Amino acid sequence: MLYRNVVQLCRSGRDMVTCGQLSVRGSGRKQSVDSFSSSGQRSTHTDSLKSQYDVVVIGAGHNGLVSAAYLQKAGLDVCVVERRHVIGGAAVTEEIIPGFKFSRASYVLSLLRPKIVEDLQLKKYGLKVYLRDPSSYTPLATPGGRDGTARSLLLSRDQEKNKQQIAQFSHKDAQAFTEYEETLDRIVTAMDPLLDSPPFPLTAFSSASLREKWNSLPSIRTLLGAVKSLGPELTGFYEFMTAPAQKILDRWFESEPLKATLATDSVIGAMLTPESPGSGYVLLHHVMGELEGIKGAWGYVEGGMGGVSQAIANCATDHGASIFCDRPVSNVLTSGERCHGVVLVDGTEIRSKVVLSNATPSVTFLDLVKPATLPDHLTDQLKHLDVRSPVTKINVAVDRLPDFLADPNTRDNSVMPHHHCTIHINCEDSRLITDAYLQCQAGELPASPVIEMVIPSSLDPTLAPPGSHVVLLFTQYTPYTLAGGRPWDNTTRNQYADIVFDSIEKYTPGFKESVIGRDILTPPDLEDIFGLSGGNIFHGAMSLDQLYLSRPIPALSNYRCPIRGLYLCGSGAHPGGGVMGSPGRLAAQAVLADYPKL
Repeated sequence: MLYRNVVQLCRSGRDMVTCGQLSVRGSGRKQSVDSFSSSGQRSTHTDSLKSQYDVVVIGAGHNGLVSAAYLQKAGLDVCVVERRHVIGGAAVTEEIIPGFKFSRASYVLSLLRPKIVEDLQLKKYGLKVYLRDPSSYTPLATPGGRDGTARSLLLSRDQEKNKQQIAQFSHKDAQAFTEYEETLDRIVTAMDPLLDSPPFPLTAFSSASLREKWNSLPSIRTLLGAVKSLGPELTGFYEFMTAPAQKILDRWFESEPLKATLATDSVIGAMLTPESPGSGYVLLHHVMGELEGIKGAWGYVEGGMGGVSQAIANCATDHGASIFCDRPVSNVLTSGERCHGVVLVDGTEIRSKVVLSNATPSVTFLDLVKPATLPDHLTDQLKHLDVRSPVTKINVAVDRLPDFLADPNTRDNSVMPHHHCTIHINCEDSRLITDAYLQCQAGELPASPVIEMVIPSSLDPTLAPPGSHVVLLFTQYTPYTLAGGRPWDNTTRNQYADIVFDSIEKYTPGFKESVIGRDILTPPDLEDIFGLSGGNIFHGAMSLDQLYLSRPIPALSNYRCPIRGLYLCGSGAHPGGGVMGSPGRLAAQAVLADYPKL
């Protein structure tokens, strides 16, 4: 098992239990993490595993489940095999501390495509989302602003309130912000159809057959339509695709912490600084979502992010799909250039005409496909994919609501609007983001990590016992490999978590005292537990050279590969990362188009 032996330690005068990545305040009894895992998301079908299906899906992440649901609805016999004890991949809920349900990896919802919600009737199958408004809160460690009295920046869907908030720092920026948001909305609206359409293959202009060129026409029309819809925003779109986010934000605004707050969207999950070319696209990617018909809205899924995966799985199994946990795949079964199914780690063979892999491109083609099956030049390109990750996720159980100096809690300690938000810590100035990045590049732990804090239990009462809360910390920048060859072990994990908690303590005194337990997931942990190559939450960098018709590489950009019957359906395929579902839906469409000829 991944989890190591349990040892005891004392922190802040209280007994704690630590297990690899997990520390729990308690009685000092030795406990197994596995005994806490009870999200209700285990295998969701009671049929026994058969030796043959039409389709096998590797991995029960949300994209794999989307593929399974669409294909089963189309009449194919689909089996999903998941290596973990629980479905969901990175969109998972785990009760790793008794009574506290953590969205252990992904933590907020926005990008899930409305078409998928509608087609799969996800609300019927249990999906419920709590919309957030306000959505962004940046507390200041010391007062600032134009007159030195501003304590925080709170942003919402109310533009007049936004103007009042931003005017604390700059009247000019308060006026410019609405225009900036409207510009982003026009660009995102024009590009929206590309998220629901496959990219056209480069071969459409060169070696493709007449049939392949004909089949590429819808994708080409969609692309040309998006470009036409951009109209006067085409120049702005090109700038977002290629320029540093900092350059764009500096052109629009003059004040901090507004620029730093907006800049966080340009680096989330990416080994970039806002000063890196292409970081503008990462910013765009994070405003492409929609919830309940509201563009750009983000929300918390009831029961945690595993609720998304469970709703999709409910749809798939209701139509007859089979989903099995604790069934790790050893390799894809091939002969020549043809796929015939999968072989499980225990030696079980499952035959099928089609295999869809929800694993990362690196795992799919370098680990699960036998060596020399792919052409050498493709293997070489895949070995050089950028899968670097700066992310350490820390999931925390606390016995009280965080109380911010900038906006103190009420006497009855009730939830306030800013508790619903993404809370930006160490974001008073954009330079803090770059400083943390540079320390990471040297293999060091940042002195002031970039921290996104969310408290989903502020809206969802199902996540924690009354009065207690779940606090999720998405932190950057941490290196995959530490300087001097130091390992990521319990000592270094806790060393970094203490740095993060010390930062939070400056903004909300008493936070450390409130901690019941914490689950620390460094880049290697994200790789080991969730199969995310390099710990990258997007299955690979969202850089211009790994987007659209180059995702993950040009030869594999349309979900197919040279191995007939093998498809890529995860976030490593277009349109990329986030809990979006599009790669799964578009891969399923590719399978249905090909299936009669397989």
